[in-house]
Amino acid sequence: MFDTADATTLLPEIVMAVGAMALLMLGVFRRTDSADLINGLSLILLAVAAGFVMFGTDGRVEAFGGAFIVDAFARLMKVLTLLGSIAALALSGGFMKVHGTGRFEYPILVVLATLGMLMMISANDLIALYLGMELQSLALYVVAAIDRDSTRSTEAGLKYFVLGALSSGLLLYGASLVYGVTGSTGFPQIAASVEGEASIGLLFGLVFVVAGLAFKVAAVPFHMWTPDVYEGAPTPVTAFFSAAPKVAAMALFVRVMFDAFPNITVEWQQIIVFLSIASMFLGAFAAIGQTNIKRLMAYSSIGHMGYALVGLAAGTEEGVRGVILYLAIYMVMSLGTFAVIVAMRRRDGMVEDIADLAGLARNNPMMAFVMALFMFALTGVPPLAGFFAKFYVFLAAIQAELYLLAVLGVIASVISAYYYLHIVKVMYFDEPAEQFEPMTGGVKVVAGVSAVFVLLLFAYPGPLVAVAGTAAQSLF
Repeated sequence: MFDTADATTLLPEIVMAVGAMALLMLGVFRRTDSADLINGLSLILLAVAAGFVMFGTDGRVEAFGGAFIVDAFARLMKVLTLLGSIAALALSGGFMKVHGTGRFEYPILVVLATLGMLMMISANDLIALYLGMELQSLALYVVAAIDRDSTRSTEAGLKYFVLGALSSGLLLYGASLVYGVTGSTGFPQIAASVEGEASIGLLFGLVFVVAGLAFKVAAVPFHMWTPDVYEGAPTPVTAFFSAAPKVAAMALFVRVMFDAFPNITVEWQQIIVFLSIASMFLGAFAAIGQTNIKRLMAYSSIGHMGYALVGLAAGTEEGVRGVILYLAIYMVMSLGTFAVIVAMRRRDGMVEDIADLAGLARNNPMMAFVMALFMFALTGVPPLAGFFAKFYVFLAAIQAELYLLAVLGVIASVISAYYYLHIVKVMYFDEPAEQFEPMTGGVKVVAGVSAVFVLLLFAYPGPLVAVAGTAAQSLF
């Protein structure tokens, strides 16, 4: 039964849903071009929703009979997701206008996708999980193909849709098996019914649920959509894919493992360790031969989700804290990198090859410095923020006595350094290519804020670590 308490708990989601519908009506009935106006209003809507999340209910609150939960973990992950969406929209405005793809539907779809992500993060029930995931996915399929005149963009959307539908099927099959064995869809009830040794039916269900979730975070071997979608989608859309959906999907992954299956940690730990190692090494090796920078960033994101899974594999409170810190820092590094990629534009259009960055240090020293900063941070070079991200997940693995996993993570980091440093070498030591057009305002802001965060986090990491620790604690 819907009551006032439920409405208060869901206030950010309700605000976003009503706001998205209002913006859709505005776009449809406004006769002149409304893309810029709706983009601006969407940014305000996301910021308002973030305000409601931060200053809304305190403590642990449940709604709809426990199907929807808001705790410290959910609040932090929702704020990160909303910030990722805001940054992606800030990157989109000027880009879409220049390329003639500035449609008012785009920011509304981003808002609806973000609404799905917020529902995923707060899901405490298999049905709520599926509803949130599908709302996010359906909007993302359309966003990937938003450039209707581009064959690559259409192909990216179609591939994402077909493979996404397959992953949804796997997840539903797993959920039905879990329900069949436990007789419940709620995470606390599933956890209560799983004591001692897990049955074979439950283990099969667990494997299928993990497969569906692994697709959403692009973990190997469910990563096959990522390179094509990253390369084919318009660059600001790719930036969006690399940030908010990754945070939301990994938050859901953590929630499912710790809230629904806390009593069979040993069983799911083995699966996560495999996904983590496979993702780290595929990300490290497959990116080496790439010439397209968006495709390289796709393989990089697969590798980085592997590092984040190291924290989840630890199965401890410290591991969850490591995952949260990793996601927050990776999101900033990724958005900063894509801000520079969005700025790779010449008079005759966008360029995406790594070779196009040749001699950037002489043409545009600040842009080259910022890009080099993000490359070193993604590698994990101290004292940049990327080092702290890896430090906390590897530390959690060592504390959980997963020594081999931590060692393999360090080896994968060293291998991946090759392709990040190759980009730095191209910018600083190759003969200059033609100069890029000046950065637009939104791109400058995202690149600048990200660069300051990555460069100066080491001076005062305490607040972020403390907030992540509190969020992790709320799951235990």
